[in-house]
Amino acid sequence: QVQLVESGGGLVQPGGSLRLACEASGLRLDSHTIAWFRQAPGKEREGVSCINYQDGSTQSADSVKGRFTFSRDNRKNTVYLQIDRLKPEDTAVYYCAAEFRGFCALEAQRYDYWGQGTQVTVSS
Repeated sequence: QVQLVESGGGLVQPGGSLRLACEASGLRLDSHTIAWFRQAPGKEREGVSCINYQDGSTQSADSVKGRFTFSRDNRKNTVYLQIDRLKPEDTAVYYCAAEFRGFCALEAQRYDYWGQGTQVTVSS
């Protein structure tokens, strides 16, 4: 029943911006902690940012703090990730994940539901 669908990826030059979206169905954002992960070719999946269902508090990886902004629209059941000042090392497939009543954490094994991902490519 749970579906997560990511969108908004694309090809962007270094320093550019993207706004990713994760549309959720079959779950409520106010009862699920949502997280963004990314995976580059040949590398392990990396936690990017998450938002706690209880209080809306967030946690982000040090590499993206100040550049990535998490937002939540409970009415639309959609989470957004605004990415600014993109770097080549940000190139990856970005995934949305959810955990029922979970605390915010950047560990992939904690999350039960996953989307199919959206490709972000940062290149000149």
